[in-house]
Amino acid sequence: MRKTDTQIEVAGVRLAGHIFEPRTGWPGVLFVHGWAGSQTRDEKRSRAISRLGCICLTFDMRGHGATDLDQARVSRADNLADICAAYDVLAAHPSVDASSIAVIASSYGAYLSTFLISSRPVRWLALRVPALYRDEDWDTPKRSLDRRDLQDYRSRQVPRHANRALRHCQDFAGDVLIVESENDHLVPHPTIASYLAAFGNACSITHRIIKGADHALSDAESRRSYDELLIRWIREMVLSAR
Repeated sequence: MRKTDTQIEVAGVRLAGHIFEPRTGWPGVLFVHGWAGSQTRDEKRSRAISRLGCICLTFDMRGHGATDLDQARVSRADNLADICAAYDVLAAHPSVDASSIAVIASSYGAYLSTFLISSRPVRWLALRVPALYRDEDWDTPKRSLDRRDLQDYRSRQVPRHANRALRHCQDFAGDVLIVESENDHLVPHPTIASYLAAFGNACSITHRIIKGADHALSDAESRRSYDELLIRWIREMVLSAR
């Protein structure tokens, strides 16, 4: 807490006062959408969280939004570079406390965000239906990956030592939220279990399952459930730390 002197002028008199303010800036929140998604899906959530006293950044990765025609060419390496660049913009904002940044990510974006935490300081990490990919073919266009092979890979629990994303999770010491969809055929429970087992050094791990939800949160009730639990977690983790 910082204390500064001030004077209040009224009726020709100067009154002595003090201003008390936090030494740090506001928490920053980076939203990372999933494959074939866009920042549009995060706009409502970012508005709600910004009203809680956070500065939020949404963005479209290459191959999405205005650059969706490039989707056939972008690789995981390309999109990770996009996420790192977006993080750096948020952290450089003059009102953001760079030591208090949260990342809220979904599916493909959640997977890539585990690589972000290995190179950038992140205090809070919320992963909704985090996907998992083999380490091989990192620079291959994402759309060219074998979907059937991916489903086979995700259908069993992967040990931490056998996947780079999971090894990055092991090193994370912040607070984690993992949200699972009950009826998710793209990211089934064994993949979620792989992530839960990987965060061995996290300060806290919160795991929630949205009943009846599919991967994309297609129905309004599922979206509402996710929004509510995300806001509760942000209040508990981010705002209580200030």
